[in-house]
Amino acid sequence: MKKMDDVFLTDDEKKYLLQVARSALEAYFGIPTQETLPPPTKKLLQDGATFVTLTIDGQLRGCIGTLEAYQPLVDDVREHALAAALQDYRFPPLTAEELPQVKIEISRLTKPVRLEYHHPLELAKKIRPGIDGVVLQWRGRRATFLPQVWEKIPSAEEFLDHLCMKMMVDPHLWRKTMLDVFVYQVEEFREE
Repeated sequence: MKKMDDVFLTDDEKKYLLQVARSALEAYFGIPTQETLPPPTKKLLQDGATFVTLTIDGQLRGCIGTLEAYQPLVDDVREHALAAALQDYRFPPLTAEELPQVKIEISRLTKPVRLEYHHPLELAKKIRPGIDGVVLQWRGRRATFLPQVWEKIPSAEEFLDHLCMKMMVDPHLWRKTMLDVFVYQVEEFREE
């Protein structure tokens, strides 16, 4: 992974952030929690960008995050856990009954970096399957896939086709037009 503010999270910090996400959801639904979290570490108080993904039985149930760090990492996780549960337009809001089946995954992002390329068909060769998260931008539209999406779409060409569809443009647009492309990496961890 490229620079993650030069520091990876410890296992304890990862567990802490997962507890923050779970506690935020439990609090929203009025479910009492036995755990009182200690104050966050200095690293968790630094600005960070995350995506929080919720799954039930391995199926996506919500995923929301940000590409740019604008608030402390611990607050970013809390905000995006609630947003993934309640505001992902692809799904109805999560219910209290579903919460016990939900598994939480957190992706901590590096700062996106512009990917330089000189011809549309060169793009698929420049991105690194399984490593890069990719952001496409074109005429005010923007879409991203986390690196974990490579597990389901291992072909760079198909990955870019699907990302164009997510951006709600012609799936082959990236083959015909120069787009603004940014890549990032993630430090990803999930509940057991």
